[in-house]
Amino acid sequence: MTTDIDRTAEAVALFPDTPYPAEDSDAAGTDAADAPAAPLVPVDMDRALEAVLMVADEPQSLVNLATAVGRPVAAVREGIDRLVADFDGENGGVRRGFELREVGSGWRIYVRSEYDEVVRDYVLTQNPSRLSQAALETLAVIAYKQPISRGQVAAIRAVNVDSVVRTLLGRGLISEVYTDSETGAIHYGTTDLLLTQLGINSIEELPHISPLLADGAEGFDDIR
Repeated sequence: MTTDIDRTAEAVALFPDTPYPAEDSDAAGTDAADAPAAPLVPVDMDRALEAVLMVADEPQSLVNLATAVGRPVAAVREGIDRLVADFDGENGGVRRGFELREVGSGWRIYVRSEYDEVVRDYVLTQNPSRLSQAALETLAVIAYKQPISRGQVAAIRAVNVDSVVRTLLGRGLISEVYTDSETGAIHYGTTDLLLTQLGINSIEELPHISPLLADGAEGFDDIR
């Protein structure tokens, strides 16, 4: 059973700057007991959903969103519809540069397609992020073994490299050199952008890899 003290403690936690009567005062046992509990201001559900979606790095289901904001799924579904309309500039609003899109089994905020080029240029040239360890290892294999197919890279690294190769292609660090006429396998090589990033003029200026590997390292036995 929730008591007045419980409600007051909860209100203090939510609104620390609001003065509340002391629990040990004489009035607390009389006037305070008869006074209504301080009202709790509810969080705006639509804005709460927007905040969660802004930081989510993968699509969120209605159930996940309902759990996050503490509201029924049906109410969240209505809130999502309002956010979609809001982002699209309906009802006289301003159309945003991003949109709320349903993909698979969830919802996520995406850049609108007409701004893809602007964002891509910003990400790749003005705000480059570090490559992951997996991407660096894959890039090293391609740099030293080029031209090389995706399957050959995967055999050397003993892991699937499909997504990493796509990342490197998107960053402009590697490119398709040719396609094998018999197998259809695409072979990749590094680009001038990689040379620029490394500060070298030619791939031949890469350091010798043999001192960095264990003797007889599989896949690199033919590399100096």
